[in-house]
Amino acid sequence: MVVVAVANRTITQLSLLPTDLAKWFGVNWSIDLPVFVIFLGGTIFGVLVGFVWEWLREYKHRAEVTHKSRELRKLESELSELKGEKYQDKDDVLAMLEEVR
Repeated sequence: MVVVAVANRTITQLSLLPTDLAKWFGVNWSIDLPVFVIFLGGTIFGVLVGFVWEWLREYKHRAEVTHKSRELRKLESELSELKGEKYQDKDDVLAMLEEVR
């Protein structure tokens, strides 16, 4: 990064709009920056947009995992209740041996 910064330290003008369009709108916003700052800023902006885009794209998968985990907990509690009902009539020692299998 240091080599890229030293090699691209030339000052350049970054404008919001092209010159002709800026005259037409009456807005001439521009700033003078070294080229490496523009490259670095664009790279950071692109990475951030990519992260947000991917997070939004994976929302349906995260929602499905949440739904499935809730369903799994519900079924596990139901299974433990059913096992408890099954062993109410039996001896406690036999019930524990059955659970081990």
